[in-house]
Amino acid sequence: MKYVPLILICCFVSLTSLSQTTLSANAIMKDAFALARKEKKNVFVKYSASWCGWCRKMDASMQDASCKKYFDDNYITVHLVVDESDGKKNLENPGADSLILLYNGRKNSGLPFWYILDANGKLLADCYVHENGKTVNENNAMIGCPATEKEVAAFVKVLKKTSTLSNAQESAVIKVFRKNEL
Repeated sequence: MKYVPLILICCFVSLTSLSQTTLSANAIMKDAFALARKEKKNVFVKYSASWCGWCRKMDASMQDASCKKYFDDNYITVHLVVDESDGKKNLENPGADSLILLYNGRKNSGLPFWYILDANGKLLADCYVHENGKTVNENNAMIGCPATEKEVAAFVKVLKKTSTLSNAQESAVIKVFRKNEL
């Protein structure tokens, strides 16, 4: 009987440490690329944090009933967690902060940050509004979660470039994402 409390404490500690283990960004991306090759899709990588309201809005928009099938049919969507507050650092995917920099992110880029890769890891598009042929290093505006008319138009342009987007799907994406501005 005297060992029961000790056993319970050990079980609790084990379960707590297991629940705080997150997959590395490299492991997640490796699996995403394999699935993308198998399903002939591109990879939509979205960085977020639990405190980010705009991240939740973007997730909700992509999961909206009128848009979900489009995103599921065209992309392997990957969610990577970065920039968590001190008490939630255990939610971050190890290596995600380095990976974001590899694909045009900047230190403190803002969230959500996203980009689209082909199945081999080649960058196809990112969350910057590329006006008049500017490169990413020319301080382009970041879209983040598309909401304004200009942001949603730039987002739709990216979707058209990286997938098959019908007129009906385009209309649904515009309608759902424009609600984010309200």
